[in-house]
Amino acid sequence: MANEANRPERPGKTKSLAEFALFLALGGVAALTNLIVRYFLNFIMPFEAAVVLAYIAGMVVAFLLFGRILFDGSDSALSRRIIRFTQVNILGAGLAWIVSITMARFILPAIDGDWHPLEIAHFVGVATPAFTSYFLHKYYTFT
Repeated sequence: MANEANRPERPGKTKSLAEFALFLALGGVAALTNLIVRYFLNFIMPFEAAVVLAYIAGMVVAFLLFGRILFDGSDSALSRRIIRFTQVNILGAGLAWIVSITMARFILPAIDGDWHPLEIAHFVGVATPAFTSYFLHKYYTFT
């Protein structure tokens, strides 16, 4: 029987968890940028256009933060990282849309989830790509 005190530390796991937490925090800054930009753009353009431009603003902030703070060891060309970052975000947006719609139209009604169903569905949808995006950005975008 192994003694807990003699169990070796697992620094790789702790580092990965800290890196993922930082990814979520930086992604939160980008999401907040998205929301703030959309709010101000609504004063000069329709909601639909503001959402698209605000999403792009959030992507730019995320790219800069991820590239400079989190995944700063990349030697690949800037154009390659931008293309890959956009690809990952398109995939993430599609995943968020599918999860949001599935939750709102099928899962929540099936379990009588009538307390803010669209907000809950959207939150779960937006949160879902965080996991896949982290690994794709780490091992694909910024490599």
